[in-house]
Amino acid sequence: MPLILFDLDGTLLDTAPDLGTALNTQRAEHKLAPLPQERIRPIVSHGSPALLKLGFGIEPNDSRYAGMRARLLEIYRGCLSQETRLFPGIDTVLLDLERRGLRWGIVTNKPGALTEPLLQAFNLNQRAACVVSGDTTPRRKPHPDQLLHACALTSCSPANSIYVGDAQRDVEAAHAAGMQALVALYGYIDVSERPADWQADGLLGKPAELLPWLNTHAAAFDAQKAG
Repeated sequence: MPLILFDLDGTLLDTAPDLGTALNTQRAEHKLAPLPQERIRPIVSHGSPALLKLGFGIEPNDSRYAGMRARLLEIYRGCLSQETRLFPGIDTVLLDLERRGLRWGIVTNKPGALTEPLLQAFNLNQRAACVVSGDTTPRRKPHPDQLLHACALTSCSPANSIYVGDAQRDVEAAHAAGMQALVALYGYIDVSERPADWQADGLLGKPAELLPWLNTHAAAFDAQKAG
């Protein structure tokens, strides 16, 4: 039975509204005008480095970066699940996977101190077969370490695992781990990005498309074994 792993921000949960609120709150502290959500949303999957670059023009090598990042995460922690929602159709997908007896888990670059309370708010922590956060392993995506750790936690082979994410590094990490990669096109993908060129094994326009993809994949796998 395959293991289906999901990215968190931009794949399972629409966290952009609360992350946008946190960034604009921090901008207000510096007497800067708020940025429109449509500018913030496409970069959310790239985490605090991208948010701080957009909001303040600073990079991780800037002397102000560590303090600014700590403050951004502090603000975000205070509004973690106010406007965040499951993407439409995700809960139906998860319920269907569970009815089929398929295990699913979460692999995210989000720090564990933010991942855990967020999952608790949506009652996902008890349902997931594994949760691997950005600080669970020394290296994060695009390195394969987190995905391999998820396989170790669930005693599942990477070759029998699938990772769903909305960033190119998700595809790179999955392939480096030896598993298939699907792109959540409904996630946080900027118009300048070209997910069709990421060499993923499938593209999902909406969460519900995962189920027929799995059906096709299972049929092809059974046919290969029979042959």
